[in-house]
Amino acid sequence: MDDERIWAFEQSLWTGDAEDYRSKVSPDCVMALPAPPYIFSGEEAIAAVIDTPRWSSAQFSDGRISRPKHGLIVIGYSVEATREGIEPYAAHCSSTYLLDEEADRWHVVQHAQVLKPSPD
Repeated sequence: MDDERIWAFEQSLWTGDAEDYRSKVSPDCVMALPAPPYIFSGEEAIAAVIDTPRWSSAQFSDGRISRPKHGLIVIGYSVEATREGIEPYAAHCSSTYLLDEEADRWHVVQHAQVLKPSPD
């Protein structure tokens, strides 16, 4: 997967619909999110995100991509996400993608978010 496709894939996880999200996140995924119970896995991880309203925009910065071996991609970035009715959300994130070679599809197997400190 080239760099442009990686960032489009990640963007869709923030702003895409629930079905798009479900198709891209592995049922074996482990997530660390800044809301109780903080550590999520499997279907619980998918449900934790699907059950929240989607972001209307997500702007990435300081993106890093690593390809430690064939079929494995690790990314890190900062995000500022917005949706109507709430304060903007800012975090530092990482995601790990694994290639399902039989299906020729990439899936998220790990995602973590650390809230950015407020500038106060």
